[in-house]
Amino acid sequence: MAASMDPSDTKTYQQNVLVMRHGDRLDNFDPTWEKTADRPWDPPLIQNGLHRAFGTGREFRTRLPFPIHRVFVSPFLRCIQTASEVVAALCSVDDDPNAKSSNDVVAIDPSRVKVSIEYGLCEMLNKTAIRIDVAPKDGIFRFDVPQLEALLPSGTVDPTVEPVYKELPQWEETVRDARSRYERIIKALADKYPSQNLLLVTHGEGVGVSVSAFKGDTNVIEVDYCAYSELTRQVSLKNESFSAGNFEVLTESGQTGVTYIAE
Repeated sequence: MAASMDPSDTKTYQQNVLVMRHGDRLDNFDPTWEKTADRPWDPPLIQNGLHRAFGTGREFRTRLPFPIHRVFVSPFLRCIQTASEVVAALCSVDDDPNAKSSNDVVAIDPSRVKVSIEYGLCEMLNKTAIRIDVAPKDGIFRFDVPQLEALLPSGTVDPTVEPVYKELPQWEETVRDARSRYERIIKALADKYPSQNLLLVTHGEGVGVSVSAFKGDTNVIEVDYCAYSELTRQVSLKNESFSAGNFEVLTESGQTGVTYIAE
Protein backbone atom coordinates (compact mmCIF):
# COMPACT_ATOMS: atom_id res chain seq x y z
CA MET A 1 0.00 0.00 0.00
CA ALA A 2 1.11 3.51 -0.80
CA ALA A 3 1.01 4.65 2.84
CA SER A 4 3.93 2.41 3.77
CA MET A 5 6.32 3.53 1.02
CA ASP A 6 9.18 6.01 1.12
CA PRO A 7 7.75 9.28 -0.27
CA SER A 8 10.85 9.72 -2.45
CA ASP A 9 10.11 6.48 -4.31
CA THR A 10 7.59 5.76 -7.03
CA LYS A 11 5.28 2.86 -6.32
CA THR A 12 3.60 1.12 -9.25
CA TYR A 13 0.79 -1.36 -8.70
CA GLN A 14 -2.58 -2.53 -9.99
CA GLN A 15 -5.81 -0.92 -8.86
CA ASN A 16 -8.85 -3.17 -9.16
CA VAL A 17 -12.47 -2.04 -9.48
CA LEU A 18 -15.50 -4.34 -9.42
CA VAL A 19 -18.83 -3.02 -10.71
CA MET A 20 -21.79 -5.11 -9.52
CA ARG A 21 -25.54 -5.18 -10.15
CA HIS A 22 -27.98 -5.55 -7.27
CA GLY A 23 -29.77 -8.80 -6.45
CA ASP A 24 -33.25 -10.03 -7.37
CA ARG A 25 -35.79 -7.21 -6.98
CA LEU A 26 -39.23 -7.91 -5.54
CA ASP A 27 -41.38 -6.21 -8.18
CA ASN A 28 -40.08 -8.54 -10.90
CA PHE A 29 -41.43 -11.52 -8.95
CA ASP A 30 -44.56 -10.02 -7.38
CA PRO A 31 -46.18 -7.53 -9.77
CA THR A 32 -48.90 -6.78 -7.22
CA TRP A 33 -46.40 -5.38 -4.70
CA GLU A 34 -46.20 -1.94 -6.29
CA LYS A 35 -49.96 -1.41 -6.06
CA THR A 36 -49.76 -0.84 -2.30
CA ALA A 37 -46.11 0.27 -1.96
CA ASP A 38 -45.31 3.76 -0.67
CA ARG A 39 -42.28 3.86 -2.98
CA PRO A 40 -43.17 1.63 -5.94
CA TRP A 41 -40.06 2.82 -7.80
CA ASP A 42 -37.74 1.55 -5.03
CA PRO A 43 -38.37 -2.18 -4.50
CA PRO A 44 -36.45 -4.29 -1.97
CA LEU A 45 -34.79 -7.63 -2.68
CA ILE A 46 -36.56 -10.96 -2.39
CA GLN A 47 -35.03 -13.54 -0.07
CA ASN A 48 -33.23 -15.22 -2.94
CA GLY A 49 -31.75 -11.86 -3.85
CA LEU A 50 -30.31 -11.49 -0.35
CA HIS A 51 -28.85 -14.99 -0.57
CA ARG A 52 -27.42 -14.34 -4.03
CA ALA A 53 -25.77 -11.12 -2.83
CA PHE A 54 -24.26 -12.79 0.21
CA GLY A 55 -23.00 -15.66 -1.93
CA THR A 56 -21.37 -13.20 -4.31
CA GLY A 57 -19.68 -11.53 -1.36
CA ARG A 58 -18.30 -14.92 -0.26
CA GLU A 59 -17.11 -15.46 -3.82
CA PHE A 60 -15.24 -12.16 -3.69
CA ARG A 61 -13.69 -13.15 -0.40
CA THR A 62 -12.50 -16.58 -1.52
CA ARG A 63 -11.80 -16.07 -5.23
CA LEU A 64 -10.29 -12.63 -5.64
CA PRO A 65 -6.49 -12.38 -5.39
CA PHE A 66 -6.81 -8.91 -3.86
CA PRO A 67 -8.77 -7.34 -0.97
CA ILE A 68 -11.66 -4.93 -1.43
CA HIS A 69 -10.99 -1.78 0.58
CA ARG A 70 -14.04 0.36 -0.15
CA VAL A 71 -17.61 -0.15 -1.29
CA PHE A 72 -19.69 2.58 -2.93
CA VAL A 73 -23.38 1.98 -3.39
CA SER A 74 -26.40 3.49 -5.16
CA PRO A 75 -29.01 4.86 -2.71
CA PHE A 76 -31.78 2.64 -4.11
CA LEU A 77 -32.92 0.11 -1.51
CA ARG A 78 -32.14 -2.96 -3.62
CA CYS A 79 -28.54 -1.80 -3.94
CA ILE A 80 -28.21 -0.94 -0.24
CA GLN A 81 -29.48 -4.41 0.69
CA THR A 82 -27.11 -6.00 -1.82
CA ALA A 83 -24.14 -4.07 -0.47
CA SER A 84 -25.11 -4.97 3.09
CA GLU A 85 -25.03 -8.68 2.30
CA VAL A 86 -21.76 -8.45 0.37
CA VAL A 87 -20.05 -6.45 3.10
CA ALA A 88 -21.27 -8.86 5.79
CA ALA A 89 -19.68 -11.71 3.84
CA LEU A 90 -16.43 -9.77 3.35
CA CYS A 91 -16.20 -8.74 7.01
CA SER A 92 -17.35 -11.97 8.65
CA VAL A 93 -14.93 -13.04 11.37
CA ASP A 94 -15.75 -16.72 10.89
CA ASP A 95 -16.09 -17.65 7.22
CA ASP A 96 -18.80 -20.29 7.60
CA PRO A 97 -19.28 -22.09 4.24
CA ASN A 98 -22.84 -22.96 5.29
CA ALA A 99 -23.88 -19.33 5.84
CA LYS A 100 -26.64 -18.23 3.45
CA SER A 101 -27.07 -14.57 4.40
CA SER A 102 -25.95 -11.90 6.85
CA ASN A 103 -28.38 -13.41 9.38
CA ASP A 104 -25.96 -16.34 9.68
CA VAL A 105 -22.97 -14.11 10.43
CA VAL A 106 -22.16 -14.12 14.15
CA ALA A 107 -19.60 -11.31 14.15
CA ILE A 108 -17.91 -8.98 11.68
CA ASP A 109 -14.69 -7.01 11.61
CA PRO A 110 -15.83 -3.58 10.31
CA SER A 111 -12.24 -2.43 9.78
CA ARG A 112 -11.91 -4.66 6.72
CA VAL A 113 -14.19 -2.65 4.42
CA LYS A 114 -15.60 0.88 4.46
CA VAL A 115 -18.90 1.76 2.77
CA SER A 116 -20.36 4.98 1.37
CA ILE A 117 -23.55 5.91 -0.49
CA GLU A 118 -22.89 7.56 -3.85
CA TYR A 119 -25.66 9.27 -5.85
CA GLY A 120 -23.64 8.96 -9.06
CA LEU A 121 -24.25 5.19 -9.03
CA CYS A 122 -28.05 5.54 -8.93
CA GLU A 123 -30.49 4.04 -11.42
CA MET A 124 -31.06 5.78 -14.74
CA LEU A 125 -33.67 8.38 -13.87
CA ASN A 126 -35.78 8.08 -16.99
CA LYS A 127 -38.72 6.15 -18.40
CA THR A 128 -36.38 3.54 -19.89
CA ALA A 129 -35.54 2.31 -16.38
CA ILE A 130 -38.49 3.51 -14.26
CA ARG A 131 -42.05 3.37 -15.54
CA ILE A 132 -43.83 6.71 -15.51
CA ASP A 133 -46.77 5.26 -13.55
CA VAL A 134 -44.55 4.31 -10.59
CA ALA A 135 -42.13 7.26 -10.66
CA PRO A 136 -42.75 10.10 -8.16
CA LYS A 137 -45.40 12.44 -9.54
CA ASP A 138 -43.20 15.47 -8.91
CA GLY A 139 -40.14 13.81 -10.43
CA ILE A 140 -38.21 14.03 -7.15
CA PHE A 141 -36.67 10.83 -5.81
CA ARG A 142 -36.22 11.19 -2.07
CA PHE A 143 -33.75 9.16 -0.02
CA ASP A 144 -33.18 9.24 3.75
CA VAL A 145 -29.42 8.67 3.76
CA PRO A 146 -29.00 8.15 7.55
CA GLN A 147 -31.82 5.59 7.45
CA LEU A 148 -30.17 3.79 4.54
CA GLU A 149 -26.76 3.85 6.23
CA ALA A 150 -28.35 2.17 9.26
CA LEU A 151 -29.14 -0.83 7.04
CA LEU A 152 -25.42 -1.42 6.38
CA PRO A 153 -23.31 -3.56 8.74
CA SER A 154 -22.51 -1.74 11.97
CA GLY A 155 -19.26 0.21 11.92
CA THR A 156 -18.64 -0.11 8.17
CA VAL A 157 -19.99 3.29 7.05
CA ASP A 158 -17.24 5.88 6.59
CA PRO A 159 -18.68 9.24 7.75
CA THR A 160 -15.68 11.19 6.43
CA VAL A 161 -16.34 10.46 2.76
CA GLU A 162 -17.75 13.27 0.62
CA PRO A 163 -19.83 11.95 -2.29
CA VAL A 164 -18.73 12.79 -5.82
CA TYR A 165 -22.32 13.59 -6.82
CA LYS A 166 -23.90 15.82 -4.17
CA GLU A 167 -27.35 15.50 -5.74
CA LEU A 168 -29.27 13.00 -7.82
CA PRO A 169 -29.52 13.49 -11.58
CA GLN A 170 -32.65 15.20 -12.84
CA TRP A 171 -35.64 13.03 -13.69
CA GLU A 172 -35.80 12.19 -17.41
CA GLU A 173 -32.06 12.29 -17.95
CA THR A 174 -31.32 10.74 -21.34
CA VAL A 175 -29.90 7.25 -21.70
CA ARG A 176 -26.77 8.77 -23.20
CA ASP A 177 -26.39 11.14 -20.24
CA ALA A 178 -26.90 8.28 -17.77
CA ARG A 179 -24.27 6.17 -19.51
CA SER A 180 -21.84 9.08 -19.47
CA ARG A 181 -22.57 9.50 -15.76
CA TYR A 182 -21.74 5.87 -15.03
CA GLU A 183 -18.47 6.14 -16.93
CA ARG A 184 -17.55 9.36 -15.11
CA ILE A 185 -18.36 8.04 -11.64
CA ILE A 186 -16.29 4.89 -12.14
CA LYS A 187 -13.29 6.99 -13.14
CA ALA A 188 -13.90 9.61 -10.44
CA LEU A 189 -14.11 7.11 -7.58
CA ALA A 190 -11.04 5.23 -8.81
CA ASP A 191 -9.10 8.51 -9.06
CA LYS A 192 -10.28 9.60 -5.61
CA TYR A 193 -8.89 6.40 -4.04
CA PRO A 194 -6.08 5.36 -6.40
CA SER A 195 -4.30 3.18 -3.83
CA GLN A 196 -7.41 1.16 -2.97
CA ASN A 197 -9.48 -1.58 -4.61
CA LEU A 198 -13.16 -0.69 -4.97
CA LEU A 199 -16.53 -2.39 -5.28
CA LEU A 200 -19.30 -0.29 -6.84
CA VAL A 201 -22.82 -1.62 -6.27
CA THR A 202 -25.13 -0.17 -8.88
CA HIS A 203 -27.71 -1.10 -11.53
CA GLY A 204 -27.64 -3.18 -14.69
CA GLU A 205 -26.92 -0.25 -16.99
CA GLY A 206 -23.98 0.80 -14.85
CA VAL A 207 -22.43 -2.66 -15.07
CA GLY A 208 -23.00 -2.66 -18.82
CA VAL A 209 -21.23 0.68 -19.17
CA SER A 210 -18.30 -0.60 -17.10
CA VAL A 211 -17.68 -3.10 -19.90
CA SER A 212 -18.68 -1.18 -23.04
CA ALA A 213 -16.99 2.09 -22.07
CA PHE A 214 -13.63 0.54 -21.20
CA LYS A 215 -13.45 -2.42 -23.57
CA GLY A 216 -14.51 -0.64 -26.75
CA ASP A 217 -16.42 -2.00 -29.73
CA THR A 218 -18.54 -4.07 -27.35
CA ASN A 219 -22.29 -4.51 -27.06
CA VAL A 220 -23.52 -5.70 -23.65
CA ILE A 221 -26.54 -7.98 -24.12
CA GLU A 222 -27.43 -9.05 -20.60
CA VAL A 223 -26.48 -8.30 -16.99
CA ASP A 224 -27.83 -10.86 -14.51
CA TYR A 225 -28.72 -10.15 -10.89
CA CYS A 226 -25.48 -9.76 -8.89
CA ALA A 227 -23.46 -9.91 -12.10
CA TYR A 228 -20.23 -7.96 -11.98
CA SER A 229 -17.36 -6.79 -14.11
CA GLU A 230 -13.72 -6.64 -13.08
CA LEU A 231 -11.55 -3.72 -14.17
CA THR A 232 -7.87 -3.16 -13.52
CA ARG A 233 -5.35 -0.43 -14.30
CA GLN A 234 -1.76 0.38 -13.47
CA VAL A 235 -1.24 3.24 -11.03
CA SER A 236 2.02 5.00 -10.21
CA LEU A 237 2.15 6.99 -6.98
CA LYS A 238 4.88 9.42 -5.93
CA ASN A 239 4.88 12.22 -3.37
CA GLU A 240 1.10 11.98 -2.90
CA SER A 241 0.41 12.45 -6.62
CA PHE A 242 -0.44 9.68 -9.06
CA SER A 243 -0.72 8.78 -12.71
CA ALA A 244 -2.86 5.96 -14.04
CA GLY A 245 -3.22 3.96 -17.21
CA ASN A 246 -6.45 3.04 -18.92
CA PHE A 247 -8.75 0.47 -17.40
CA GLU A 248 -8.60 -3.05 -18.79
CA VAL A 249 -11.74 -5.20 -18.59
CA LEU A 250 -10.77 -8.63 -17.29
CA THR A 251 -14.27 -10.11 -17.34
CA GLU A 252 -14.96 -12.56 -20.16
CA SER A 253 -18.46 -12.69 -21.63
CA GLY A 254 -20.74 -14.90 -19.53
CA GLN A 255 -18.07 -15.45 -16.89
CA THR A 256 -19.62 -13.45 -14.05
CA GLY A 257 -23.15 -12.90 -15.32
CA VAL A 258 -22.31 -10.22 -17.89
CA THR A 259 -22.91 -11.26 -21.50
CA TYR A 260 -21.50 -9.17 -24.36
CA ILE A 261 -20.43 -9.44 -27.98
CA ALA A 262 -17.99 -7.57 -30.17
CA GLU A 263 -19.64 -4.96 -32.36
